[in-house]
Amino acid sequence: MAGNQNATLAQAGIESGNENQQTVSYSSETAESGNVNYDPELAGLQPSANSGVEISGDAAVDPAELAAEGGAEQAAGAERESIKSVSTGASATTPGNVSVPYPTINNLSVQWAISGDANLNGVVSVRYRPSGTSTWYTGMALRRVADGSSNDGSFSWTNRHSGSIMGLKANTSYDIELTLKDPDGGSTVRTVTARTRAVPAPMANAPVKNVTPSNFASVAAAAQPGDILQLAAGTYSGFSFGKNGVAGKPIVIRSSGGAVINGNIDVTGREYVHLHGLTINGRVRFNNSKHLSITRNTVKITSDIDGITSRLRSEGAYIADNIVTGPTPWATGSLGVYGNNGGEGIVVNGPGHVIQNNRVKGFRDNISMMEASEAVDQYSIDIINNDLEVGADDAIEADYCFHNCRVIGNRIRNSFDGISAQPTLGGPAYFIRNVMYNVTYMPFKLNNGSNGNVILHNTVVKNGDAFGVYSSVAIKNILMRNNLFIGGPSAGSFGGYSTGSGRVMSIQALESKSFNMNHDALGSTSGSFNARLGGNSFSSLSSLQGGTTAKNTISIGLNAFAASVAYPSAPMTQYAMPDLRLKAGAAAENKAIRIPNVNDSFTGTAPDMGAFEVGAAMPVYGPR
Repeated sequence: MAGNQNATLAQAGIESGNENQQTVSYSSETAESGNVNYDPELAGLQPSANSGVEISGDAAVDPAELAAEGGAEQAAGAERESIKSVSTGASATTPGNVSVPYPTINNLSVQWAISGDANLNGVVSVRYRPSGTSTWYTGMALRRVADGSSNDGSFSWTNRHSGSIMGLKANTSYDIELTLKDPDGGSTVRTVTARTRAVPAPMANAPVKNVTPSNFASVAAAAQPGDILQLAAGTYSGFSFGKNGVAGKPIVIRSSGGAVINGNIDVTGREYVHLHGLTINGRVRFNNSKHLSITRNTVKITSDIDGITSRLRSEGAYIADNIVTGPTPWATGSLGVYGNNGGEGIVVNGPGHVIQNNRVKGFRDNISMMEASEAVDQYSIDIINNDLEVGADDAIEADYCFHNCRVIGNRIRNSFDGISAQPTLGGPAYFIRNVMYNVTYMPFKLNNGSNGNVILHNTVVKNGDAFGVYSSVAIKNILMRNNLFIGGPSAGSFGGYSTGSGRVMSIQALESKSFNMNHDALGSTSGSFNARLGGNSFSSLSSLQGGTTAKNTISIGLNAFAASVAYPSAPMTQYAMPDLRLKAGAAAENKAIRIPNVNDSFTGTAPDMGAFEVGAAMPVYGPR
């Protein structure tokens, strides 16, 4: 819609050009006031569990077609409680502890353990305010996460309500009011307090130690908490650093320009160490670390190794404004899990990491989390406003997210898969306002029984199926709102995987009772509107609306954009990123549903579908 807009949620943490500048967009209205047409499920006015319907299509999909199409699968504070009600029976909720684990710079994760509520009809609405202020703001409701386990049984999770409060100010204390309502009993209100993290910075008036290639070893060995090691221009050998800073007194290794490290940097096991402004011809490894800051570096990888990597559990890394370049080309032979590709651009394991405004190109996975038995405590992780190209397997691999991973406002082009979540482990995992162009296979790879994904306000233009999930294992607890997906005629198979036949949506297997989509814009340049959801097919928008939860979904085409956008008819072309902002008067304008803490800054009669509001400034992707 036309008019000025505050920063989108994708930009709400840190604005362009200054990592210390913080903004936040609040809503002064509440769902309870009756004046706001919020999505009832996302505002906590109706249960989030099993909110789908029995899907009924035009016809059943031929089982042979299901098997053949789409390619193979790829391998914080004190609590206060009030307003209790009596809890009786297995359907009543017994509230447990509330926690706010591993706050990040602009987001807070909230976990409320419960028992009971066997019928999954409990809801938790959220309000928050900066501590010491009087005005409450409405957050997204917590998601109802039933206890469960991964498809292979190697991970399990417990009964809870869980969710995130996003776009907050850094280093700020917040009061969080959680209202649990269960008609069977157990209703109560809890208030907790938590503080967001500060943007990492050197100690005020820190001593500066001037460093050259000849004295680096001796100065590094003598470094004390709070020291700044200022590297002069010159060529340095790779190094392992063995000293720790402390909270408020990090050790900073930085350059104002011209310091080139030829070799790997190893800061394994370190705490409160900053690496800033370096050119590194090699890897940065930070296994088993805490509170590292890796910012404004240029990392060049020429072999099959990672760029910036912690494959073992670390906590609270801040990885921002880096340029990380790998050796993998955009070629058919590079694509997929078995392609000729190597290394991860940025890889993390453990909780509390922030990966923000990096530019990453030419890896197997450009940004990645660890998988299977190697994944440890992967929650409260932010992947925000990164600029990503040539992810030969995944541009973002957010696999094995336990809960509250937030993938927000990233720009992706010329990649095999866009964002992978194979699987999410109960969740929620949030995918919000990401933009993708020329993703060859799947924009969202929800394989391996992915469970607990929330997909909001994304824009995708790709060859073949606009949205496809081709796993034979059913996806569960999926909520989709306000997205814009456009596909078209298939260019065939690449790396052994078909782009899809041009359906607007093609999901091979899903649990219909927990699959809920609505208020999305779907289209195909083929001139037809076909979809399949599990064993049901749909040959028109009206049949999709009538047989699913997608009552307010609309049809969309490439003419919805303000700029001219070409259909990516030749996927192995390395396309420039087009401008995918809507034009005024587009069918998707004013058609989205309101979602608290996500799209409150709109100015028309309703928010717009897709990643951008009409007339909004382009977000800053990559280094600021």
